[in-house]
Amino acid sequence: MYDNYYGKQSQMRLYVRKVLITDEFEDLMPRYLSFIRGVVDSDDLPLNVSRETLQQHKVLRVMGKKLTRKALEMLRKLSQKAAKDAEEAAEAAGEDAEEKKDDKDDAEEKKDPYIEFWEAFGKNIKLGLIEDSSNRTKLSKLLRFKTSLDDGDKWHSLEDYVGRMKEWQKSIYYISGKDMEEVKSSAFLERLLSKGLEVVFLTDPIDEYAIQNLTEFDGKKLQSVTKEGLKFGDEEDVDKKRADLYKEQMKPLTKWMKDLYGENVEKISVSVRLASTPCIFVTSQYGYSANMERIMQSQAFADNKRTQYLVSKKTMEINPRHPIIVELLKRSEEEPDSEATKDLAWLLHDTALLNSGFGVADAKAFSKRMYRSMQSGLSLDSLDLVPEIEVPEEPEEPEEDDTEEGVVEDAEEEKADEKADEKAEL
Repeated sequence: MYDNYYGKQSQMRLYVRKVLITDEFEDLMPRYLSFIRGVVDSDDLPLNVSRETLQQHKVLRVMGKKLTRKALEMLRKLSQKAAKDAEEAAEAAGEDAEEKKDDKDDAEEKKDPYIEFWEAFGKNIKLGLIEDSSNRTKLSKLLRFKTSLDDGDKWHSLEDYVGRMKEWQKSIYYISGKDMEEVKSSAFLERLLSKGLEVVFLTDPIDEYAIQNLTEFDGKKLQSVTKEGLKFGDEEDVDKKRADLYKEQMKPLTKWMKDLYGENVEKISVSVRLASTPCIFVTSQYGYSANMERIMQSQAFADNKRTQYLVSKKTMEINPRHPIIVELLKRSEEEPDSEATKDLAWLLHDTALLNSGFGVADAKAFSKRMYRSMQSGLSLDSLDLVPEIEVPEEPEEPEEDDTEEGVVEDAEEEKADEKADEKAEL
């Protein structure tokens, strides 16, 4: 179905007064609902007109809207079926609230038919977010994602996420990445997890496109944790004052690093999202994320000249409490022109790029700096090659005297010639 998504794949048959008109009519259902099979019988359409005239009939547009709404409502009821069955069973048994909740979770895990549907056709619902703006609200309620609540083991709806949000939380946080292991171990989640905030994991390539068409849900804005402007909602005046003090303290370092990095970095700021990582790279609010850059560069017709205008500038956020940043601040003031200090700053830059999901632009320069750092760590005076190992000479064998053997061979040849001559004479 996905290989031929933009080809002819309509499975709806149109009848007028129980007479088959066509089984290749694609205007009855939108393309993202092409997995639905069915029959449509109408008494309102004229029977004695051609198919081309029928396609322009206004009744068909009304029928298409009604069918789409009916299909989405059917999926909505399917998504709520398991939860309702669990609640009814718990009420019938007269169990307490905690046991009800456990039974509900077990029923969702074992018997939820919508999860089976989602794992097979979830990509269609995401395509609907992109293609069908009129039904985007209904489609958003059908979405299912894995989150940091249970370490990405179960599927959750955005309604469940909003119901679990903290009182001071204003946004729905999400992170996109190549796979589940990458997003779960991301440095962007450090501060959010420490605050007990739930983060939605987006690991399907189409998620990046779909989420751009879903800016908010139930009045809550969707916020990427890999982009700048991240706010939690529980900031106090003390936190703001502390951030200003850190910004003033790190001002010499940020200025020195900006001069060193040049155009590789848009700006350097003090981070609010880091806990144990020295620094990280974030993108602008309306630019591509690191995962989106990777997806765009992997396209068959990718053009770096065309996509470079959409790639956002990178902002480096530093952790002012990390020992590496504190030591680098000290060295930038004492030895700003030292090659060792510059190597440390560039290694910090390249490591932060890799940790943020980006690629290193100049791998050769990165390797040289890494080797110099290893030289310093191993206390080596130089990286010049050591002399080649000497191969021991083998003793010469004495030459054999083959004079006698040569004489014997000559005598035998002469005898053979004489015998041959005698036979010839005979």
